[in-house]
Amino acid sequence: MSTYLQIHWPEPVVRVQSLAESGIKSIPNRYIKPPSHRPTTMIIDDGSDNIPLIDMQHVDSTNLISAACRDWGFFQVVNHGIDHELLKGTREVWREFFSLPVEDKLEYANTPDTYEGYGSRVGLEKGSLLDWSDYFFLHFLPHSIKKESKWPAQPRACRELSAKYGEEVITFCETLMKVMSINLGLKEDHLQNAFGGEKVGACLRANYYPKCPQPHLTLGLSPHSDPGGITILFPDDNVAGLQVRRDNNWVTIKPVPNAIIVNLGDQMQVLSNAIYKSVEHRVIANSVEDRLSLALFYNPRSDILIEPLKELVTEDRSALYQPMTFDEYRLYIRTKGACGKTQLESLKAIK
Repeated sequence: MSTYLQIHWPEPVVRVQSLAESGIKSIPNRYIKPPSHRPTTMIIDDGSDNIPLIDMQHVDSTNLISAACRDWGFFQVVNHGIDHELLKGTREVWREFFSLPVEDKLEYANTPDTYEGYGSRVGLEKGSLLDWSDYFFLHFLPHSIKKESKWPAQPRACRELSAKYGEEVITFCETLMKVMSINLGLKEDHLQNAFGGEKVGACLRANYYPKCPQPHLTLGLSPHSDPGGITILFPDDNVAGLQVRRDNNWVTIKPVPNAIIVNLGDQMQVLSNAIYKSVEHRVIANSVEDRLSLALFYNPRSDILIEPLKELVTEDRSALYQPMTFDEYRLYIRTKGACGKTQLESLKAIK
């Protein structure tokens, strides 16, 4: 059973899109990051590097995925089997949703007990710093918590396209899980069973990053690693913004047309005993254009215990993490907000 701290936000929620459209020239203090966390004060990659690009129809795609999971924790995929028009159509219909009057969107305002619905913050600490973004969060799996009545009724195609989008991306995740399992020397269904078999979780977050008058002072999304299993991102074609930490650099991902971006979450790092990596990433703001992306999170069953797989624990490589259910684990980010890899580090086994 899920355990969340409260069902109300600690203070009134401010919609970032409304701030951006009000014509302000300076952002409120709540959105100004400490100097050391601002994008202009970090070491930024010069753009010559990029995450791996993998063609799923390439003869060596399995080995390329293995290398990307171990070295980067992030990669782009083409020829993934997901209908290109469905990808673009779903992204466009969510852009239309965020273009609706704020009163219409507020009918779906979320609360922190499940985060389902229209939101503008993550974390429950009163007075905490906020990110320059709004979002809509909904559930696909398990079916017991999928409630399309909570999805936007407008635009009219939103529910139908989102449901179809979820089906196709989840199918891709199931295929990817088999490849990743085999690459660890396991049976193809091993990782899927560790996630809970057919009783996994899957949810969608439509991210909206409005134009920002002072993008050098804030972030669209603070540095974090995803708490779940696998994230499938369909980015904005026209506006780059996602950055991945690579050693001491931030690499700006250059989206490839019709590609999806895969990144591994903390649960995959735990299960693989750190053979696979979950990696910090963040989103920078933009003063000229807004940005929209779709992130589907494919997660373990909420009440299943996640710990290093016994097949990957040896005398030379002991279990690196203590066991914890995914429900317990994600409570941290839902309470504290995006905090780098603090939560994963706290799981490290005491030696």
